[in-house]
Amino acid sequence: MRTTDGQPNSSSDRWDVEASEAVVITGVGVVSPVGSTARVAFDTLLAGKSGITRVALDLGETDPIRIAGHAAPYDAATVLGSKAARRQAVFTRMAAVAAAEAIKDAALGDARVPSERIATIFGVGMGAGDQVSEVTLTLESHGPMLLSPHKIPSSFPNIAAGVIAIMAQARGPSFCIASACASSGHAIGEAAEMIKRGAADVAITGGADGPVTRLGLAAFNRIGALSKRNQDPTLASRPFDVDRDGFVLAEGAAALILERESHARKRGARIYAQVAGYGASADAYHLTEPESDGAGAASAMSAAIAHAKMNPSEIGYINAHGTSTIYNDVVETTAIKRVFGDHARSLWVSSTKSMTGHLLGAAGALEAVVTAIALSRGEFPPTINLDRPDPRCDLDYIPNVARRRTLDAAITNSFGFGGQNASLVLRRVA
Repeated sequence: MRTTDGQPNSSSDRWDVEASEAVVITGVGVVSPVGSTARVAFDTLLAGKSGITRVALDLGETDPIRIAGHAAPYDAATVLGSKAARRQAVFTRMAAVAAAEAIKDAALGDARVPSERIATIFGVGMGAGDQVSEVTLTLESHGPMLLSPHKIPSSFPNIAAGVIAIMAQARGPSFCIASACASSGHAIGEAAEMIKRGAADVAITGGADGPVTRLGLAAFNRIGALSKRNQDPTLASRPFDVDRDGFVLAEGAAALILERESHARKRGARIYAQVAGYGASADAYHLTEPESDGAGAASAMSAAIAHAKMNPSEIGYINAHGTSTIYNDVVETTAIKRVFGDHARSLWVSSTKSMTGHLLGAAGALEAVVTAIALSRGEFPPTINLDRPDPRCDLDYIPNVARRRTLDAAITNSFGFGGQNASLVLRRVA
């Protein structure tokens, strides 16, 4: 990526900061179980194809969970160099590949943005589960002197943002947001707000997570969160279905380039969608279970709609958090009804986690990318495996087959352990 360095450019080379100006998405990148480019991933989702497979790990005979969403093949060595890629945790490698695709997609290297005006804000959930497992085993079996000096820095959650900033030579604000499964939803919202208040002109944002390890599978299973449909991997994630029994753990990353609409149009950039509204809230109820009345989730959605200066009736689609757990799917449905009233029956809602599994800290970013592309193309992915809807989940979840229609605005929801919620309103840009 080419940027100017040193002191900021003269005012004639900069665009005016207007807090009211729209922030838009001009580039996207994806590493996921359904494809490791944004286009492949979206087309796979639109076709209703699952990326859930048998776990490609060395598991013990008594390990109960044997399905997961492994990322499709990706090439971190080309992006980072072979040595640097080997030293990084899986989540950072995926983040770098997704960010590189987004930067190229936005033609950001040709935009001549001052380097100190480019922010790098990434969301991370568990982060370096692979590194933690490896370091623990090395310490127990060989002692401290054989620990690699690269393992500790590469295990920090903020390293993904740091690596991307180095790769892109982005010298603006750079940090990580960690709010479990809401992490990258918060990251995108905060990045957009940073641009609006003039702290940055462009943001490389998104999320990454690498929880598909023996430790991750065992830990989430112990709290009763995971599906046990080992015999049918592609059928295991079934949001809103009466036979759902938990989510499927998955890994991946997604990145978005955000900038002011005036600058995007001035340089002729493709615009996927506008980040029109951002809402965040806390359940303040329980560390792992949402409150049954959906108040926290409803608060985040309502705040995002108000921030976008829209009415609920203007929203046409929701990419639901839709985890396939017993509690989340009912509570999210309740929250949608609470916010939208009678309009809830007219909404299209779908959970792409039915095909990707749950990418934890990266889920919100992947789903924001999907929602932005869906609005720009007028094509909306389904909820697969929805064969017998739970009577308590009685909205239109686009069951099993994608739909096409021009819609003006959508919401994407991300809710995390700790009761932390993030909602984004994306608007179609003509």
